[in-house]
Amino acid sequence: MPSTKITPEADQPLYGQQTTLSLANFTAPGRTLADVPAFVRNYALVKLAAARANHSLGVLDSAQRDGIVAACEEVAAGHHADQFPSALLLGGGGTTTNMNVNEVIAARASQLAGVAVHANDHVNASQSTNDTYPTAMALTVFDLVEHPVQALGELARALEDKAAEFDATPHLGRTCLRDAVSLTAGQSHRSQAAAIRRTCEDLRSSVAAMSSVPLGATAIGTGVGAPDGYQELAIGELASLTGRDLRPAVDPFDALAHLDPYAAVAAAGARTGLTMAKVAADVRLLSSGPAGGFGDLNIPAVQAGSSIMPAKVNPAIPEYVMQLSYRIRGTAHTVEFAVAAGELELNVMEPVIIDALITIFGDLAAAATCFARRCVTGISWDGHRREENLAAALDSWVTLAATRGYDATTTQYRNNNLSATGRNGDGHV
Repeated sequence: MPSTKITPEADQPLYGQQTTLSLANFTAPGRTLADVPAFVRNYALVKLAAARANHSLGVLDSAQRDGIVAACEEVAAGHHADQFPSALLLGGGGTTTNMNVNEVIAARASQLAGVAVHANDHVNASQSTNDTYPTAMALTVFDLVEHPVQALGELARALEDKAAEFDATPHLGRTCLRDAVSLTAGQSHRSQAAAIRRTCEDLRSSVAAMSSVPLGATAIGTGVGAPDGYQELAIGELASLTGRDLRPAVDPFDALAHLDPYAAVAAAGARTGLTMAKVAADVRLLSSGPAGGFGDLNIPAVQAGSSIMPAKVNPAIPEYVMQLSYRIRGTAHTVEFAVAAGELELNVMEPVIIDALITIFGDLAAAATCFARRCVTGISWDGHRREENLAAALDSWVTLAATRGYDATTTQYRNNNLSATGRNGDGHV
């Protein structure tokens, strides 16, 4: 049915008593439901799919269905965002979140349909927080992971471009921070890009398990309160609305009690973060100096590096990437703890899991985007010590050892070094 957006008066919110109570109970600073529009949108789509399925099965009449569907469409489109003030992280297994959505949709549906629509009896018909919350949560993970995946792809491409630019530029390789053989800058950057792409693909793949949704499981997986055929209809409607290949959870009891797929997503995010941090740390080390460090490459001078030392420039962007990786990895542990805290038939720690994953995804995207645009694209391998360092490469000595033997070559190397420097402190054995 056509809907006309009606903005409620400031003193007459669309949300109701359960939402109001939560505002007094859960007051820690942090995200609200309104701060995560993807979650609100997906929860509205769950309610819309449920309304259509319930009408098909005779649970709702046409007026109730039409009102709920129209209200859900408005919420999914981003209207009434200020009507979702509940904290994202709260106690009670997400019941308040579900009721905030139910209350807003019921109030708005009543306005649109001209009939009384009840938050529990109609909007929440055939449902429980137990099954709607994780379903909306899974859809939100699907949506939100796209941002870091795109940012990581941009970073990988920036590294590949840099590899092509300096494909023939040799530099000294190092193992255990000691001189080794030479390689090209292209080989270094290409390996970094490969690592970013691999871990990014692992992150994307980890989300695939979210395609199995528990909608229709109602309370603890029993399906109690939902009519026969509801699960298939509701999930089919939701798949159509979202364009995703959704399917019922193989075991609804397992789906509500065990949330290890989310631990896998967090772990994949942590691996991606630490890999990106390793690349950033290598860039930071190779640009160290300029006089007293490796000095092989130069990175963009994005800002002053000291408030007291003139002309000092710090590797601020690599350090930013590294610090974000620490928060990503620490936040992944939050997900691990929450997954392990599930008791018996239901894991009620879902709110902190989705809150943590939002942080992980946001930090991955911020780190990858900043690293690509503010550092990698400006890297140049014209550091004033690159050629000097390259002269210490052991390529010729490795080749000589293959014909003369390791021990004889080692002796000759040490003699040459002693003759050149007057001391034998090179550290090679």
